[in-house]
Amino acid sequence: MKRFYILLLFLWCKSSIYAQTSPPADRVSIEQELKKLPVLGSVLYVAAHPDDENTRLLAYLAQEKHYRTGYLALTRGDGGQNLIGNEQGELLGLIRTQELLAARHVDGAEQFFTRAKDFGFSKGPDETLKIWDREKILGDVVWVIRKFRPDVMICRFPTTGEGGHGHHTASAILAQEAFAAAADPKRFPEQLQFVQPWQAKRLLWNTFNFGGNDTTNPDQFKIDVGVYNTLLGKGYGEIAADSRSNHKSQGFGTAKQRGTSYEFFKTILGDAPRTDLMDGVNTTWKRVQGGDEINIRINDLVKSFNPTEPAKSLPLLMDIYASVQKLSDAYWKTQKLKELDLLIPACAGLWLESYAVNPTYAVGDSISIRNQVIDRSGINIKLVATEAGDQKNTFNTLLPANQMLGLDSKTIAKKITQPYWLDGPQIHEMYPVAEQQLVGYPENPDPVTVKWQFVIYGHLITLQRQLMYKYVNPVRGEVYQPLEITPPVTANLDQEVYIFNNNQPKQITVKLKSFTNSNGSISLKVPAGWKVAPANASFTGKKKGDEWGAVFTVTSGISKNETDTIQAITQVNGKTYTQGIHQISYEHIPNITFFPPAEAKLVNVDLKTNGKRIAYVPGAGDLVSEALQQVGYQVNTLTENEILTGNLSVYDAIIIGVRAFNINNRLTVEQPKLLEYVKNGGNLLVQYNNNNGLVTNRIGPFPFRIVNVRVTDENAPVTILDPADPVLNYPNKITDQDFKGWIQERGIYFATDIDPKYRTILQLNDPNEQPNKGSLLVADYGKGRFVYTSLVFFRELPAGVPGAYRLFINLISKAKK
Repeated sequence: MKRFYILLLFLWCKSSIYAQTSPPADRVSIEQELKKLPVLGSVLYVAAHPDDENTRLLAYLAQEKHYRTGYLALTRGDGGQNLIGNEQGELLGLIRTQELLAARHVDGAEQFFTRAKDFGFSKGPDETLKIWDREKILGDVVWVIRKFRPDVMICRFPTTGEGGHGHHTASAILAQEAFAAAADPKRFPEQLQFVQPWQAKRLLWNTFNFGGNDTTNPDQFKIDVGVYNTLLGKGYGEIAADSRSNHKSQGFGTAKQRGTSYEFFKTILGDAPRTDLMDGVNTTWKRVQGGDEINIRINDLVKSFNPTEPAKSLPLLMDIYASVQKLSDAYWKTQKLKELDLLIPACAGLWLESYAVNPTYAVGDSISIRNQVIDRSGINIKLVATEAGDQKNTFNTLLPANQMLGLDSKTIAKKITQPYWLDGPQIHEMYPVAEQQLVGYPENPDPVTVKWQFVIYGHLITLQRQLMYKYVNPVRGEVYQPLEITPPVTANLDQEVYIFNNNQPKQITVKLKSFTNSNGSISLKVPAGWKVAPANASFTGKKKGDEWGAVFTVTSGISKNETDTIQAITQVNGKTYTQGIHQISYEHIPNITFFPPAEAKLVNVDLKTNGKRIAYVPGAGDLVSEALQQVGYQVNTLTENEILTGNLSVYDAIIIGVRAFNINNRLTVEQPKLLEYVKNGGNLLVQYNNNNGLVTNRIGPFPFRIVNVRVTDENAPVTILDPADPVLNYPNKITDQDFKGWIQERGIYFATDIDPKYRTILQLNDPNEQPNKGSLLVADYGKGRFVYTSLVFFRELPAGVPGAYRLFINLISKAKK
């Protein structure tokens, strides 16, 4: 039964950029949308990663020129490093997706992706395009072009390699190929049931001058993007800094720039621009049939618009709306109706939103919805109906002036809110996007929405609001977060990797959470050669929000180093589910909740350990500490006070986390104490650091220099230079077999100019490159041992690579003399 009532007291107010489902209605936003209405032009920017985009240019094109502007990032940046937490891989890709969307919220562009995964640094486009499956990713770029229909395409990088990273060069190669392929009906014809071929006017390369590489030339076509927007009160160098500073997981906080600043362009394909980026492109309403009449009305609208009384423009706005609805050009009809859907309620003072009463609902359950609407301008606006899913409520009533109306409704939770690119078995090269029409979207295109119908000055208009969850935080104020639709019960194994040694059984706890009333059972599926007891554990009478655990004993029956998978299977109310739940929360982005497979790695490894007490100095974020606990170590996170005044001799080894010398200024103070610990007999291991931004150049007891040299082929041969060296023999005998099964890469930021007092243990290199000895440095210092390694243990240990465990244990194990 529907309810209709007036809210005399509105409990919430507008706060952060994520804190509203209703779009902004301030004067600046209205006038910016008004300037966009007469412009029918589009630009698509193409590059490889989050952070590759030129935010200043995007902001200029979107907010100064008012073109529809998009950024196509081939990847979600999931192969990079994380400066704000320990998320890696797909989890990092989820974070960077939201950071990109936050950046686009600032600069005004739209965001798109292909299904390509960022598999880490690539030294050339041939490797990149082989790993990605060139034809499939090219098809994705063609698809985005055909849907977006850019008049002009711009790539960040050239095809000739000046961008350095193989992904960068590959993005330019694919952009160039797609420029022609998108217009060819014989290329990717399966797409043509949804889209039409499209030929952009030109493809430009946005040349650059950074990283010591100046590809600009005074003779190139250029645009001054440093202009000042008096309406916004900012120049585009300021807007760009705000946009780029959203890339927090990469540490890209950027200073604001002001004043004249030119962007340079080289024509790659199509007609070269002479005086304007859009030379030869009609960016007015004359480009569509029936647009002349609309253009006249828009000119009248612009001339008569009064920013202090925007509601007076509604009769003309609604006439324009009705005329746009009649257009035969489906593309520009859709785009301009979206703009009018923002402009009309803003001018009308019409505020509306829909939010769920609870943050989570299980699939199949009924979602309780609170809808709110207010007419703040006092004009006659009739609320016709609201519709959520299969439920439609009809009202046909005039909204009272400046009084909040609250409307209760319900809908059924039909689909788990799993990111579409994570919905299916994951592979190394690309995300498994099942449906063609999903390609390109930054997020799921079908969130739960509520449709609102109004009549304004005799015209029916339908507006949509995404269903969110809203609450009040005592510190942050009003907070909106995405609605979560979950499996009935989720099952999380208590570890992502289980290390088995000498066939000793392990107890594995499965953490279960119910999101609805449920009865059922949980069991573990193990591979051949493994045993699990009990066969299953039942549960009854569980309520929404209940959490509990089920304990199983797992035993390995195999004798060799081997990696396999264990899976939790939940039977709930007669149906089978195999999902866990994972939540990521940072204040600069919306909460992220997704449902990975309820599984973990089983690793059987012949592993000997030495010592028990390990101290850890955190860096930029990694899971090495947790990996060591898996094999029986006690790991203590060291504070500065413990380093400076504590008794460090109680630790068998001290490990410094990845990039610690990049982010922790206090290490300049703490380092002498850590080296004193080594001198007195301790064992100190320092993991990789970036060569840029080191807080000190003296990381070890003897000199060496870190450089941006890496081995990106995870299968690159490793030569053991001195098989008799203690770190290769105690407590585990390290052989070539221990370098099999590594993931993503071998090592990054190798050492050079190495003092002779260091022993260089290993030699490795990518194909067609010179052998490099800078991946593992070991030095005796006083009574102790110092180790610096650029080998990517921060990736290999969480992935359960047996040989990586064996080598790392050796590096933190020092035989007693």
